[in-house]
Amino acid sequence: MCPLNPAHHTQSRFWAFWRPATPLTPCQLVSGENWVGLAAEAVVKVQEAHFLVVCEFSMGKVKSMEQGESDPESSSPEELDDVSDIDFKLNLRVTKRKLDTALETSPKRLRQRTGIHSTASSSTTEPGTSRASLMPAAETGKKDGGKRSESERNRPAVGHMYEAVRSGRSAIVTVVDDWLDDYKQDREDGLRELFNFVVQCCGCKGLVTREMFAMMQNADIIGHLTKEFNEDSGSYPVVAGGSVGRRFREGLCEFVSLLVQRCQNSLLYDEFLFSALVVFLTGLADSQVRAFRHTSTLIAMRLMSAVVEVAAVVYAQRELTQRRLQLEKSKSAQQRVPERLEELQSSCNELLEHQEELHSLTNTIFKGVFVHRYRDKVPEIRAVCMAEMRVWLKEYPAAFLNDGYLKYLGWMLHDKQAGVRMQSVLSLQKLYEEQDFIGRLELFTSRFKERLLNMLLDKDSDVAEETVRLLLLIKQNMEDVLTDAECSRVYPLVFAAHRGLASVAGEFLYHVLCAELGPLPEVGHEKRSVTFLNLLTSFFIQSKYHEHAAYLVDSLWAVAGTELRDWETMTSLLLQERGEGQGLEDDEEAALIELMICAVRQAAEATPPTSRAVGKKNLGMKSRKLQVQDRRRITHHFIPLLPQLLAKYSADVEKVTCLLKVPLYFELEAYGSTGRLEKYLELLLSQVCEVVEKHHEERVLEACVQVLHAVSSDQYPFSARAERSVSQLLDITLEKFTAHFSDILQGAADEDDVYSAATSLKRLAVFSSSRDMTALNLFEPCLSLLKAGVEFDREIDEELMVPALKCAAFHLLWGKVKISHTAAQTDKAELKKLQKMVGSFCLVCQSCLSLDQSHIRDQAFECLCDVLVVFGQQTERAELQSVSFSPDETLKAEMASFLLDYIFTDPEENTEEEDEEEIMKLGALRRRRNQLAGYCKLIIFGVFNFRAATDIFKYYSKFYRDYGDIIKETLSKSKIMSAVESARTVCLSLQQMFSSLRDEQNEEMKEIKDLAKRLAMSFGINQQHIRKPLLALHQDGIQFALRGADEGDHSNLRFLEILCEFSFKLVRQDRTQLLSYLRRMCGSISSSCVHMYERSLHLGSREMAARSPYGSPAQKRRRVEGSASRLGTPALTSTVQSKRTADVQRAPDSPGSFSEINSEQLSGDDFMERPVQRKTLTHRREQYSPSEHSDMQSQLNMLSLIEEDFEEEEEPVMEGYDDEDSDFEVDVSLPSTRHSTSFLEDLFE
Repeated sequence: MCPLNPAHHTQSRFWAFWRPATPLTPCQLVSGENWVGLAAEAVVKVQEAHFLVVCEFSMGKVKSMEQGESDPESSSPEELDDVSDIDFKLNLRVTKRKLDTALETSPKRLRQRTGIHSTASSSTTEPGTSRASLMPAAETGKKDGGKRSESERNRPAVGHMYEAVRSGRSAIVTVVDDWLDDYKQDREDGLRELFNFVVQCCGCKGLVTREMFAMMQNADIIGHLTKEFNEDSGSYPVVAGGSVGRRFREGLCEFVSLLVQRCQNSLLYDEFLFSALVVFLTGLADSQVRAFRHTSTLIAMRLMSAVVEVAAVVYAQRELTQRRLQLEKSKSAQQRVPERLEELQSSCNELLEHQEELHSLTNTIFKGVFVHRYRDKVPEIRAVCMAEMRVWLKEYPAAFLNDGYLKYLGWMLHDKQAGVRMQSVLSLQKLYEEQDFIGRLELFTSRFKERLLNMLLDKDSDVAEETVRLLLLIKQNMEDVLTDAECSRVYPLVFAAHRGLASVAGEFLYHVLCAELGPLPEVGHEKRSVTFLNLLTSFFIQSKYHEHAAYLVDSLWAVAGTELRDWETMTSLLLQERGEGQGLEDDEEAALIELMICAVRQAAEATPPTSRAVGKKNLGMKSRKLQVQDRRRITHHFIPLLPQLLAKYSADVEKVTCLLKVPLYFELEAYGSTGRLEKYLELLLSQVCEVVEKHHEERVLEACVQVLHAVSSDQYPFSARAERSVSQLLDITLEKFTAHFSDILQGAADEDDVYSAATSLKRLAVFSSSRDMTALNLFEPCLSLLKAGVEFDREIDEELMVPALKCAAFHLLWGKVKISHTAAQTDKAELKKLQKMVGSFCLVCQSCLSLDQSHIRDQAFECLCDVLVVFGQQTERAELQSVSFSPDETLKAEMASFLLDYIFTDPEENTEEEDEEEIMKLGALRRRRNQLAGYCKLIIFGVFNFRAATDIFKYYSKFYRDYGDIIKETLSKSKIMSAVESARTVCLSLQQMFSSLRDEQNEEMKEIKDLAKRLAMSFGINQQHIRKPLLALHQDGIQFALRGADEGDHSNLRFLEILCEFSFKLVRQDRTQLLSYLRRMCGSISSSCVHMYERSLHLGSREMAARSPYGSPAQKRRRVEGSASRLGTPALTSTVQSKRTADVQRAPDSPGSFSEINSEQLSGDDFMERPVQRKTLTHRREQYSPSEHSDMQSQLNMLSLIEEDFEEEEEPVMEGYDDEDSDFEVDVSLPSTRHSTSFLEDLFE
């Protein structure tokens, strides 16, 4: 018996209240094979005799016997009397069913057995059983015995519900009410319309007709719909994107919820409507069509959630009624009211019966759909199951919040897809938010706590973010569950680049710090703030990320913004003198200053750190107003106190560098707004000048220059006062430098004189970066120092050479800026003088490139790049052409050698960096990247020709990790300038590498091929746009390979193997042209390399079927044939059967090798759209008979919609959560889910 038929449930409910008064004669039974065991007792009153109708279906053969004189087959349906229940009129079609001997069975037991069997999949239904024998006749409510007119039965009602839900124009509650009205008029048509609504939601254009509904089983109906599923794309309504898809999913879920809500007092308990719907959804959920499976699972899970909500209400009502009943029973006999007691007992029994029926329905959905689909291969289906389980556990904890259901959430924390793990974590968050649930979650927490801690390093940052939020709930609601060591695994996440993850980690850290503070009274607010800042600085000191205070502040900004904006407490702690039990230690002061400056920047700019900024986000009105208020507070608070802080910490490099950043966030207009603040400007200028005279470290000087440059701006009325202070400082500094200059050139200066001159020149070099100092005429003294150190072999201190290079370079750059602004008024003598100065400087820098001192060498290269970019470009302005400078070949060669010797070097070969710490290595890498970028700019701006790029392109693959982005951008820019020249430069790079190749060096040859593959991918995918560049590249490569071949020198022929890597980018016409060119150039030369290159041009592929004598065997790729290309890609296939379909499509082709395919058989578009695969045909394909092609072709449409059969094992019984996955670690990679049970089967076995 098909589990769809709810008539047997109705019969058992009806016959429980009726017993025959006289002995009855049983009907004749029709024998049947393999029916699901079920017994139903039914009695029908006929005009002349009473029949006892008992149906017994067993797994074996059913015996039949006849008693009485009447033949049930001779009776028509109209001759049978209607026997009514509360909701049903049962009309037995005796012509379809012959009945067996009576069997006494309790109706309650029948209902339980029916519920058990209804959980089975629809695939277990016997195909030979007709649907008409299982479906009860519908109640029409008409006087004509249920007959309806033909026009009524064919009314076009199908589709209006789907369109209403899809469009969203109609209220869902109206759609549900309209359908319920139709259903009450005709149950069969109403149920069929609901089935068609489900089918349409799946994206299937087929319909369930009346004949199919009456005569076919669910498996047959679904199979028929599968054949009619002729969609061309893999999309279906549930997975549609955009607002349309979202609106449809919301409308569908709302429809199901409202349907259950409207039926919660009547049809939900009739054991017909929802039983039939659940069985139909179970059959669809077992389908191999993804659209059927996904949509039906969504509907079934949402249906169960709605039923669970009703069940929770019924459970609460029953508990309340039970308590009232117990209270009534506890009364004395005089106070007890029998009618009240009987009413409560009746209500309690009725609610208990409803509760059992709802439990049976939810159990059917859970075991029939959820148990199989929560480990489906489609991650969206698994995510739906986890999302809906959240509702069950929270709404009805009495039935679902136990280990038997929680284990599924724990298992899916190991899922390979981030979306499924996300839904599992979100479901757990809803549970841990409820304090009443904590006691039931203790076993789950102990079992899966380690997995949650491992998920802190989840590869998906959003999942890790929600995991931290879940652990915060556990920390807040469960005492002593997370130890200090486990909490310490969360703390480093405050420095993460993902802002959401860092923010929630900051919230976790803030909760821990507040827990350490303990409850303090309101009067102790200041003490609480001091204690919090002390704890925060201690945490920052103990962490290993001392350079990332801005990330820590940004992580805590949302929850600890009040404490971090407490500038008064911070400055009072910093100004407090260190004494007996008071004041901060040195490291605590440094940490607090850094945190304070980062908080000031965060408040003034209202932006996160650079790496955490996602796009450009405009501030809202409220945020902008708060930013202005914070900036005003910072200005008025720090203006009086900053001179005191600078005076106290002026000797400490780290502290004073941080403090000098504060004025950059001031509203500097405040200095001139009121007279009382002007004195603080004088104090600030004096303190900054004092710091400049006291320090010579570059970062301190740069911080001072930034402050002085800001206050010297012309937009402020006090700028003249600041400019006067800066001029005085520069005069003093220049005087110190010139006082010892002559002695240094003559070699008569002592160490103190050299030190004084070097520190003064450093200060002047830093000031040169922000202001025009050409009036001081520093170029000639600096050039003299450089010549003395390079040309005259005098030992000039490195501390003097580096700032001299900077000062000279900035002098030239500022000179070009002045000429650009006043070119018409500039004397030609001045222009000629500037050009001569540029030439002299470049010669000196060229000499510095060969020095042993790395700092001088690096600074000379950087200055050369900057000066050549400015002066080496050709300009259209005639007045500026006179100062243009063209580097000679010697300078170009020296700079190219610098690249090879100091930039493109392996770290293990650089002895200077072997013993450096990691931070120093990162700094050196940053410096080398800047130098390479400067050299690439010379090529992009046309100072160097394209041939200079060969020294860069050769190392694209080897140093891709360090410089890949810079070289790729250079490639892109060079193609914009000249695509043909760029392609020839690429070919020249490969030629140079091949020329340096030693004989029989297969490893080096493999490296060149890898480089060629990477360079070939840089050409893009638009083959029409890259035709000319590729033709030029191939022609240059052929000429190089055949160079000297006429004289018998074949050493370059192997270069054709490298050239094969670019063949797959060619269009057909160019391949033909190159073949002709190759044969004309080769003549009678015959070589395996030539044959390989010819095959690559024939096939347009970079993979050779034949093995290269110097390489590994080629990889096989899919072969595109004419017969296969005519067939569209299967719309909804993702599994092995789709691969079988592809084999079937290729089967009619005759066997042959790739050499049988010529270029005329394939158009150029074939190669532009998809790659070609050469695949040797197997023996099985040779045995394929062309006569089978038609039969196979007729099944392609159906096979293209089905996915592979995968084994679904029974879920394990978890005792104490001791499953086999307890040792799963976060180090295990989580690849993309392609098959449903590939990873999870290990957990469930």
